[in-house]
Amino acid sequence: MSLSTVRDDLARRAPDLELIVTEASTATVQLAAEVHGVEPGQIAKTLCIRVKDEEFLLVTRGDARLDNAKSKAAFGGRPRMLGAEDVLRLTSHEVGGVCPFGLPAPLPIYLDASLKIYDLVIPAGGDTHASVKLGLARLAELCGNQWVDACQLPENAG
Repeated sequence: MSLSTVRDDLARRAPDLELIVTEASTATVQLAAEVHGVEPGQIAKTLCIRVKDEEFLLVTRGDARLDNAKSKAAFGGRPRMLGAEDVLRLTSHEVGGVCPFGLPAPLPIYLDASLKIYDLVIPAGGDTHASVKLGLARLAELCGNQWVDACQLPENAG
């Protein structure tokens, strides 16, 4: 079960972090922002992407969108979002709970520069009712600290 793999991963690599399980769903950026009382940008969504033959994760702010031109420059090819079956295969997480923790095998993980506006971010926790609150620096440390500029912010984002 994905929730347990995230719990085990955090216990091993980041025992100071708490996996927050809520009654209310956190399956979308908007729902997660409401549950945690933060703006949507602070929700760190994890995208599963393929460029050519490489599959990887991109963690970005919740209100950002993948930008084709920036992504092509950052990753050396046109990005393609993976479908639900590939997401599950790659991460062991169902869509709505995808996060960079508890993965079945090592994967490249990139962090989008759009996150840098926040000190505290909230990625999912491997389930549609689970999240993890952590500092951006800690997220970067746990994900390999590989930064890219691949996303576009909404017009009203500051």
